[in-house]
Amino acid sequence: MNATDRTPADLLRSALAADPGRPLVTFYDDATGERVELSVATFANWVAKTANLLQGDLGAEPGDRLALLLPAHWQSAVWLLACDSVGVVASVNGHPGDADLVVSGPDSLDRALECDGERVALALRPLGGRFPQPPAGFADYAVEVPGQGDRFAPFVPVEAEGPALIVGGEELSHAELTARAREDAAKLGLGAGSRVLTGLGYDTWDGLSAGLYAALASGGSVVLCRNLDRLSPDGLAQRIESERVTHTV
Repeated sequence: MNATDRTPADLLRSALAADPGRPLVTFYDDATGERVELSVATFANWVAKTANLLQGDLGAEPGDRLALLLPAHWQSAVWLLACDSVGVVASVNGHPGDADLVVSGPDSLDRALECDGERVALALRPLGGRFPQPPAGFADYAVEVPGQGDRFAPFVPVEAEGPALIVGGEELSHAELTARAREDAAKLGLGAGSRVLTGLGYDTWDGLSAGLYAALASGGSVVLCRNLDRLSPDGLAQRIESERVTHTV
């Protein structure tokens, strides 16, 4: 990664320039048996489409607050980087009533209705599938995102010192988030080619760092596991071997 990268979106652009074909996020759901692997290029394409949806169709602007009501999931990682690309503040598990817009999974739709702004729902089905019946009052992400552009340019340049993320009651700027991700990567001994397996949720900084930011900051990749407690010890050992995991968190 480039030393001049000051935002997570910068880190993603550098990763794309360096090696677009390498894996970035490999996602498992041990409740459903789902496995999805996204290369840097594929992940960046999802981020671009989602950022275009956020900036264009949803009218989000830098400094707007988005309540992100999603579990640890590859699509959650996409939304985090899309928010960063636009300059929108991602409030992880934030109160929808205090947000300008909300992004919800299927289990938090009632809570998400407290937001008076734009509402987007994700079914979190395998392969990014849509809801069988669209939830009332929400745009279905799987319906809206495919037609978005594959390249993204912000209407307003994102300021590195501007707010980027709220998690656990703490607000971090883009630059602070990036610096902390680098620090975590160094503490874990991550580098280019590292593969981090984590079953932590996305509701804490430790979970977000292990499940996305630290690997992105170091040129590594993530094996992100949801419902990891359902996997047997032998199954976990096999996954570590098959996914060439170098670090576990």
